[in-house]
Amino acid sequence: MAIEGKANQIYDFKAIEKKWQEKWDSDQLFKAPDNPDPDNKFYMLEMFAYPSGDIHMGHFRNYIIGDAVARQQMMKGKDVLHPFGWDAFGLPAENAAIKRNIHPHDWTKNNVEVSRNTLKSVGIGYDWSREVTTCYPDYYKWTQWIFIQMFKKGLAYRKRGFVNWCPNDKTVLANEQVKNGKCERCDTDVEKKDQIQWYLKITDYADRLLDDIDKLENWPDNLKTMQREWIGRSYGAEIDFIIEDSNEKLPIFTTRPDTIFGVTFMAIAPEAEILDRLNIEGGYKDKVEEYKKKAMALSDIERSAVTDDKDGVFTGKYAINPYNGEKIQLWVADYVLAGYGTGAVMAVPAHDSRDFAFAKKYDIPIKIVIHPDKQTKLDLAEMEDAYTDYGVMVNSDQFDGLTGKDAIKKVTDYAESKKFGRHKINFKLKDWSISRQRYWGCPIPIINCEKCGQVAVEDNDLPVLLPKVKDFKPKGRSPLADVDDYINVICPKCGGKAKRDPDTMDTFSCSSWYFLRYVDAHNDKQIFDSEKVNNWHPVDLYVGGITHATGHLIYFRFFTKFLYDLGLLNFEEPANRMFNHGMVCDSKGDVMSKSKGNVVSPMDLMNERGVDISRLAMFFTAPSEKEVIWSEDSITGVEKFAVNKVFPIYANYRKSSPDLKHYFKKSELNNSEWDIYIKLNQTVKKVNESFDSLQFNTAISAVMELVRDYKPNNIKNVNLNDQIVLKIIQMMAP
Repeated sequence: MAIEGKANQIYDFKAIEKKWQEKWDSDQLFKAPDNPDPDNKFYMLEMFAYPSGDIHMGHFRNYIIGDAVARQQMMKGKDVLHPFGWDAFGLPAENAAIKRNIHPHDWTKNNVEVSRNTLKSVGIGYDWSREVTTCYPDYYKWTQWIFIQMFKKGLAYRKRGFVNWCPNDKTVLANEQVKNGKCERCDTDVEKKDQIQWYLKITDYADRLLDDIDKLENWPDNLKTMQREWIGRSYGAEIDFIIEDSNEKLPIFTTRPDTIFGVTFMAIAPEAEILDRLNIEGGYKDKVEEYKKKAMALSDIERSAVTDDKDGVFTGKYAINPYNGEKIQLWVADYVLAGYGTGAVMAVPAHDSRDFAFAKKYDIPIKIVIHPDKQTKLDLAEMEDAYTDYGVMVNSDQFDGLTGKDAIKKVTDYAESKKFGRHKINFKLKDWSISRQRYWGCPIPIINCEKCGQVAVEDNDLPVLLPKVKDFKPKGRSPLADVDDYINVICPKCGGKAKRDPDTMDTFSCSSWYFLRYVDAHNDKQIFDSEKVNNWHPVDLYVGGITHATGHLIYFRFFTKFLYDLGLLNFEEPANRMFNHGMVCDSKGDVMSKSKGNVVSPMDLMNERGVDISRLAMFFTAPSEKEVIWSEDSITGVEKFAVNKVFPIYANYRKSSPDLKHYFKKSELNNSEWDIYIKLNQTVKKVNESFDSLQFNTAISAVMELVRDYKPNNIKNVNLNDQIVLKIIQMMAP
């Protein structure tokens, strides 16, 4: 069949987009069923948005990846759930509101409306009937409910300790929110501050979080490595040293108990609690206090860096090595962090590089207790650095001659038999500091009573509503502490006077379970209907940035396991597959972000070029996992292809209804027709494979090749021609 080209026909994208978006809405095309076929369902999820402003091209890329997959799964006949919502509490929204002198509630509500309209305008196919907004009471009621369940199980607790403090945002930061010693939000140097905080005992789940990484077969390897290293399980021994002239024990964790006879000093973190119990006297006390202030002004990154300029101060105190009775000097040293073990480490200068540098600097004895092997012996006079590998134990009494794991086991077994040590597993992962001294967050549902202590708010009194106050700016303590009619309450246990906890929760607490609520978003009787949630979960594909690897992507696994333990879920991992898309950068190569002021609005692009061209350009510019350098040049090539090549093909289509499942035999077609038919089937296969691997740029390239080879004047078979045209449109459609 011959078709005359109409490449000069105007591509009126605004009329086309308006028509189809209205039809999608009227047909409720993207509304997911409540009870899908569990064997034929597909849950497509992208990380929801901070409504601290309208969406930019970085968001656009994230969302269209998920949208393309969701649409293709619908074309395959799957029941598809593709919801969206808003991570509306937290610093980004509050800081943006303060900057503009607007209340966070009003700022957030307006941004949600603007961003929702933007997403609808750019053609993202979400089931908006399931929308959640974390700052609305119907959502955070259940965030508070989860907190209370954790409190009842002993997983939510309050304690005093040194925390990461952002002096700019005037609030505590979780370890995961500190990057290279700076606040990940505002890039301010993070300080250490001693204060009472709420924590979630994520360490109780450390083994499961680590072991179950092996089950995440379709997660990126680099992300899994980051989580393994962040959780950081290490096997070793805990040995009880005794403080001289006291009964005070100083438990020390070590992965190298085979070096125990080489301990010549103990290094204690400046913020470690043990320092308060050492009864440091005289001039030593003044020097220690002065040193603590100086050391704690440094970031953890600076303190733990492997350099030769480590410093410290002697406390004047000693501990006794239980293996040989030797006196061990106790030093305060900045390279030890309080979060590791008990905040004190045994120092073996001959076999640890930092200890070696420290001992050399302060003329502390160095004792060799490991030789590389029985033939190779170390000479202290020739050592320029520590020998840190395993080897043969020497100068170690009855353990001389033992090697490797056998040495470690027997040294630790001896400590257990003598009741001064034990086998021990340690984790780098620390409990999650969850309370924030800011206004715009989920209120902590705890009442503090002088008689009863900490009392959870009763379920029928949830949610604890966040009051709308005029003075919400950060003060270094929670602004809610000054709201008398909020703070002052009656204890639900004894009826006496009590006070609410004034802090709010880290916004990550809200984002750790939102994907579950989508399934039953309007349930006001329970957090969700378990049967509905279990039918849709786990998420089949989760799309978001790798920047969340050791934050949200650990927290949402933790919450899932906790809710599984409550019997609410029948799965322990939230997502079967995780995909980390590359960032979108400006023409200078800087990542687009609202804080940098270098964002490009998708709406500006859509209004000028249309949704389809914009999506094609974003997909075609780079593989989905790679960075995109966004510029006008990104659009030109695909625009020519779509407008000059694809649109004329459809414009000339005779709009029949061909049998798309018909397989042509070679005898039905001439040579040119057979060649293009083979090319068509190869392209369909390539596009499907590209979608499966989320390589949309190669899918577009394959269609481009097909369109290039498609010569309608050479095709006499009407059904074949119609099939080619419709399949091109189908492959381009997602």
